[in-house]
Amino acid sequence: MALARARRESGFNYWPGFVDALSTLVLSVVFLLSVFLVVQFFLSQQVTNKDKALQELNAKIAQLSDQLSLDKLGKINLNDQLAQLQASLASAETERDRIKGLYQGLASAGNNAEGKAAALDKALQSEKQVSANALAQIEVLNQQISALRRQLAALEDALDASEKRNAESQTQIANLGQRLNVALARRVQELSRYRSEFFGRLRKILGNRPDIRIVGDRFVLQSQIFFDTAQATLLPAGQAELDKIASALVDLNKQIPPEIPWILRVDGHTDARPISGPIFKNNWELSTARATSVVQYLISRGVPPQRLAAAGFSQYDPIDPGNTEEAYRQNRRIELKLTER
Repeated sequence: MALARARRESGFNYWPGFVDALSTLVLSVVFLLSVFLVVQFFLSQQVTNKDKALQELNAKIAQLSDQLSLDKLGKINLNDQLAQLQASLASAETERDRIKGLYQGLASAGNNAEGKAAALDKALQSEKQVSANALAQIEVLNQQISALRRQLAALEDALDASEKRNAESQTQIANLGQRLNVALARRVQELSRYRSEFFGRLRKILGNRPDIRIVGDRFVLQSQIFFDTAQATLLPAGQAELDKIASALVDLNKQIPPEIPWILRVDGHTDARPISGPIFKNNWELSTARATSVVQYLISRGVPPQRLAAAGFSQYDPIDPGNTEEAYRQNRRIELKLTER
């Protein structure tokens, strides 16, 4: 009681000051914790927005990659641009990881709130700058995508025009082919008609002789009509027959239109028995000489030379492959074939 009395007598009380100091300290701690929570929430929002921006950037890059695969001509330049954008993305992700590290460090060091708040503010400023750079990159990327789309549209237009021209060319080629086929078929039909008329006229002129006959598209005349054995000099009887054929050819040349390139091919054939003499060394020379003699005689009778051709087949195209005298007789022959040049 004496001590209490002494305090009252002195007039100084410490308790209110202690309470004020304690309240001030509590308020400071609460303020710092509030600042820490606000900064932490703002940083979380910034990190979330950064993740969204990075996702959009990834989506844009994926879209650009799809479009780049469609344009083979600009593949190298576009791959370079994609590499630069991926590098920017990697840099942004690194910065994001750094900010996350700061955030985690801030969460684990709550006791040093003032220092962490300053570091967090600095990190937020840096993150804002990175976000601005990322947005600028996205804008550049959008402009590049628009330019690429315009280029692709121009390429598609050029491709469509080229395909249209190609289709028109193919149509023209097909039409020309059809017209050519029709013209060729018409010429073949005309030549077939003139061949039939020519062979029919020859049949009437030469008569129904057993040594003159038509085989397919050829007029076959036995060699004994025109030549002696192993000789290529025309006999008078053969010349008389060729006079009739020459007359028919001269008339035929007047009838066939000049645009049809027809010729009368004279083929010489021998039998399989070999020959050897001072004039002809083998059947090749004999068959060719006989065909040439017929052609020269027809030319002398007015048949145009450009409408005639001589060929020798020796014994290698027999009518009858037998070894009898009759087979040999049939194989020794002169054939006339009306065909195209």
